[in-house]
Amino acid sequence: MSWLSDWWNAVELWITQLPFPAQFAIVIAVLLPLCAGGAWLIDRVVDFVASKVSPSRSAEPDCD
Repeated sequence: MSWLSDWWNAVELWITQLPFPAQFAIVIAVLLPLCAGGAWLIDRVVDFVASKVSPSRSAEPDCD
């Protein structure tokens, strides 16, 4: 695992040496897709769990 630590340290050093606008652009380019993907995944999991927990529509009595 030392190779991973060495790689991460090199990337971190490279990013910290960039000017702020470049740092901001890289962070947005990485975090925006990660956050969007995470939000999509959470939405799907919540929908799935809610469909399993809530009663089905066919079980509701007719109100005439």
